Formats: sequence, C-alpha cells, structure tokens
Amino acid sequence: MRRTKAIATLATSAVLVSLAACGGDGTETGEGAAGDGFKGAAETIAKDAERQAPAADVEGATEGGTVTVYLPDDPGPEDLDPTNGWSVTGNSIQQALTHRALTQYSRDDETGEMVLVPDLAVDLGTPNEDFTEWTFTLREDATWEDGKPITAEEVAWGIQRSLDSEAFPSGPGTEYSVHFFAGAEDYKGPYTDKGKKYDAITFDEAANSVTIKMETPFPDMDYWGAFMAMGPAPLGKVSDPPEYGRNPLSNGPYKVESFRPSEELVLVKNDAWTPESDPARHQYVDKWVFKFAADPTQTDELMLSDNTESQTSISAAVTSENYSKFTSTLGERLVQQSSQCTSFWAPDYTKITDLNVRKALAYAYPYESVWQASGEVPGVTRVPANSVMPPGMAGKSDYQVDGEQITFNPEKAKELLAEAGAEGYEIHMAYATGSPTTEAAQKQIEKGLTDSGFKVKSYPVPIETSLYVIWTDPNNKINKKLNLRGVNWCSDWPSGLTMIPSLLRTDATYNTAFFSEESMDARMKEIPTLPQDEQAAAWGELDEQIATEYYPLIPTAFRNDLFAFGSKIGNPTGDGALGAPNYKDLYVTQ
Repeated sequence: MRRTKAIATLATSAVLVSLAACGGDGTETGEGAAGDGFKGAAETIAKDAERQAPAADVEGATEGGTVTVYLPDDPGPEDLDPTNGWSVTGNSIQQALTHRALTQYSRDDETGEMVLVPDLAVDLGTPNEDFTEWTFTLREDATWEDGKPITAEEVAWGIQRSLDSEAFPSGPGTEYSVHFFAGAEDYKGPYTDKGKKYDAITFDEAANSVTIKMETPFPDMDYWGAFMAMGPAPLGKVSDPPEYGRNPLSNGPYKVESFRPSEELVLVKNDAWTPESDPARHQYVDKWVFKFAADPTQTDELMLSDNTESQTSISAAVTSENYSKFTSTLGERLVQQSSQCTSFWAPDYTKITDLNVRKALAYAYPYESVWQASGEVPGVTRVPANSVMPPGMAGKSDYQVDGEQITFNPEKAKELLAEAGAEGYEIHMAYATGSPTTEAAQKQIEKGLTDSGFKVKSYPVPIETSLYVIWTDPNNKINKKLNLRGVNWCSDWPSGLTMIPSLLRTDATYNTAFFSEESMDARMKEIPTLPQDEQAAAWGELDEQIATEYYPLIPTAFRNDLFAFGSKIGNPTGDGALGAPNYKDLYVTQ
C-alpha cells in the first residue's frame, strides 16, 4: 500500500516510506518507548474468526467532542471511492470510520497488536480445500447511512467494481482482484466491459452470502477482504465513477459532511450505524476534522502548546527539530508505531539502463541530510534500508547489494559513473514545492547528486498534487521527461506477495521504475502456487535476486511513525495494520 504522502518520495520520502499500510504492528508509547529507536514490525497478524459485535468498550471512554487530525505535508486521498482506496492516509481514515468490508482489524488492548476479525462477514470466510474458492456469509444487521440494509448483491457488485483497472487505475484491485480472481484476464470490469457477464463473483440472497472463484490458490483472501474494495457499493448509476468518489454513501460509524481534496475532510456521526452490527469500531467522537497538507512546524508548535485547540487534536507526524521536546513533554501521548514500509528511489529501467549508473545514484543519495531536512528522526522514524521487504517481514533476506550497507559516498558514485562512461549524467526528477520541509529536502538531494557527478533537472509540483498522479500516468507530460521517480510502499499484509509484485512486476500500477524482466515476472506468478510454508522464503530469495542482478529500486529507508496526541484525546494508540492513529478506539475526555 502506498502512502498518499508521495511528496516524501523524492524529498522526504526518497528516504523512507511515508506509508504504513496493512502490515505490521508493534505500537510503543511513552517517553522511553519513543526513545528506544527503530522497532521492527510483527511478522504476522493474528486472526479471530469468532469475534462478535459489539466491540468491547474502551475503558474510561466517554462520548462527545470533536477531534482534529493534522496530516503534515500529506495531501490526503484524491477521492473517497472505496474501490479506489489504496493509500495509507485515505484507507486508515475510511476503513476505520466510514466504510466497511468483508473483514477488518481490531487492536488487542493487552498486547497492542492488531487482529484480523469479521466485519460485514460473520467470520473470516470459508475457502475450499485448495483456496481457489471463498464464500463469505454476511451479517443481517449492517446498513447504509440512509438506513437501508446492505445486501449480498451490493457486496458482490462492490467487489466486481475492483476488477475495473481503467475506472480505478490506482485502486488495489489492479494488484489482487485482477491477478487472483478467475477469468479476470478476459474481463476488464463492469464499466470498461459494460454489459459483459462475469461469473467468478456470485451472490445468494437467500443465504446472504458472496462467493468468489480464484484463478490460482489465494489463501490470503481473508486479508484482502479487509480492503474497502472488498465491500459494498450501491447498485445503479449512483456508484458510477468518478462522481461517487466525491460523496460516497457511508456504512461505517461516520459519514461525510464535507470533503475538499488536499484541504479538509469532515466526518459526522452516521445515526444508521449501530454498535451491535460491528465487532471492532466505536462511535465515541461526535465529529472528525482532517486537515491535509498541514504545515509541519506550525503543527508541532500547536501540539506542544497544550492550548484549547491542541488538547483535542492529533498530529500524524513529528519533526526531528522538535522530537526531544515531544519526548519530554507528551509522555505516553507520543506514540511510536512500527510499520512494514520501505521508501525507494526508482530509476527508470527503460532509460537508465546501466547497472553502475543505478548504483551510483544509491551512493549519491544524502540519506542523513535528507532525513534531517525533511523533519524525520534518524534512528527512530528512519533507518538505512537494504531490501524491498522491510524488517519483521517473514522471509526477509539480510543481503547487501554491494557487500555492505550503501551510504552517501560521492567519490564512489563518481567512480561508478566513470566506469559506465557516464560522467555528468543528467537526472530528471519531480518534487513537491510549497512546503519548507519538502523544499529543504530537495535542496539536499540536488546537492548530493551534483557533488556525486550528476547533473539535475527538477520539475516542481504543487504540494497539493500527489506525485503519484504524475508517476503513475504514462501520458503525463512531466512524467514522460523523468528518468528518476520514487515510491513509498508498505505491505498490505505481512507477506512479500504484497511488496515484490506491486513494485516490480511488469506494468504494475506502482512499478514507477518501469522494471520488466520476463523471468522475474514468471517467478512472481509461481511463488503464490508453492506450499504456504515455502512462500515467505521464496519471496525473500526473489527480493535478493532482483536487487543483486538488476538493482531496479534503490531502498532509501525503513520507517517508523510518530503520532502526537492532545491531552484530552483518550486511549492514544496506533493502528499497526493501517500505519495510522487508532481512530476506531479514540475518544475525547469530558
């Protein structure tokens, strides 16, 4: 899963993933925890198929109040269509508060770990013996915000929408539905192949169930079921894209009052939702206000002030400049959240064809300087990376492409450029402008490249526009000029399946390097068919093979997150499955 904060990719993110998706765990709180340095995420997410509604009450929770969430330098989701949701920022808000799916995550109060539990389904689904067919029996008491019951046909329709890569080019269905659902190669989705019948997704209204047939064994369908794309959509034209993404119908505890992309999202209580229908969510807060693209320095000042406004606020990031103040002032209200995420530079594999030039770029990246300039905390929110798969992921290999951890080394970069006969190689890159931190980070990047023997041509993009809009559009005029892009990626669940193919398979949506090798594609297709106990190691081996033979992606950092909670925010905790504050369980103390 990618972070909406693509800005960080070549400025702050090139350093590390600004995203913390549905993968890891390891929430830590308090001054000591936040100062303990980098934490590895959990290798697995436990499952509880028997979890019943309502969700257990949070001790001491009270109802009422408004919570304001600041997302520094993060423009937020481009739209709110649940089928299109594949960013950490958008998913963490919508999955927790406005939109339901087949399954979901719940935080265990004792361990702090996330657990996969039922949502619209009564359990985690029933597969056949070889995992090529899954049936989900649905709850009878889940409703839309207008009070109408959610039907099996609407769930089947919502899932079918995820197959339409043309209508939802940035949606997660491009990775999972399209590659695992039976017959998806011959069916382009309900909007692109309008009127064409698709038989792999069926529903039974009498049994209130949905059945999905797979092209190949897919034992992880219950994890995939937690995405909003595996939830319902209203029948008929009301859910046609792109209009539906501007004001979707809610079925969670909150509904949309207003949405201004790149600026603000306001959610209010959905009176049609009931706790008795939901095994994991709560509805303690009256209103949520999400402030996108917030100024990092101003947000820090607000959260440290403990004034009336800050007391009921949350910041989704803390800058390195003020980190020590936060650790001494906030105590348990500064939450360190581990995540299974990696940030990358992505040299264009079709343009930068010499392996030595790609390695030279790795040595030209001024890691520590960029981390500091972009407001990250070295050793806490950012550490050097060596692989695609992040720390804590089962099967991860501890290989080093050049024998040891690559660090900023301009002389080594110049040697590699000379060996390639590419002195003065010109780099074309886009970066986010309009934020002091992103611009400061870009200056460090350009200095590092120049000092390492490269020339740089930069294309500024307003911070309100996600760089992914440019990087993932082959027809974009700026994108056509670029030979260096980036990507921030977190696992969708703890498996190399959610990292390697998403970033390195030919024509994958977020393969911003345009890497393409038939033999590697074949291996990516083969690994999910292996016995389950062999797959983790196989992904780790493929990670190492691609890096050492081709080096198409330059890992710039592994990541932790820091969340700051106001003094009147109850139960300040993180969501390790979504890499965000634990919105489901928060409240305002009265």
